[in-house]
Amino acid sequence: MTRIVIIQGHPDTSERHLGHALADAYAEGAASAGHTVRHIAVAELEFPLLGSQKEWHEASPPAAVTQAQQAVGWADHLVILYPLWLGTMPALLKGFMEQLFRPGFAFSQEQPGTMGKCLLTGKSARIVVTMGMPALFYRWYFHAHSLKSLEHNILHFVGIRPVKATLFGRVEGVSDARRRTWLKRMNRLGVRAR
Repeated sequence: MTRIVIIQGHPDTSERHLGHALADAYAEGAASAGHTVRHIAVAELEFPLLGSQKEWHEASPPAAVTQAQQAVGWADHLVILYPLWLGTMPALLKGFMEQLFRPGFAFSQEQPGTMGKCLLTGKSARIVVTMGMPALFYRWYFHAHSLKSLEHNILHFVGIRPVKATLFGRVEGVSDARRRTWLKRMNRLGVRAR
């Protein structure tokens, strides 16, 4: 069975959004297949944004980030969900990623300026992005640049692969039937832990 961590990257805690329902559907599918699931709700964590390279390298991560690192270290598979805001992930999620994937946890760097060693190899990930525009348009016209950045510049950099992506476009005003189809799709992905 697979150990899964679901990272909910939606920064709005005032109400539930489609991303929360998608995460729930994935978790329900995973649990029904015997997988173990843990959750990280980024918007509920307290952590500062990093302000310098020295801080990133030398400062100890806050307790909430240390707990998240323990969960990610435990996991075989990560599911990262977020809404597309101004063409990329929300700033709060990016700040969390900077805190989470720090030297010593995500990679080792023996000498400054060297690539170092990936410390999170053997883990896989699925990125789930919701957006107002059609998903095909995001892939074709915008070349899914923020998705590729997360995949290559963060996840692959620390050794996480394979990385798969699921995009849900035109989410505003989506019909109930289409929403049910999306939730079933996420449930099936959870069953397969993919």
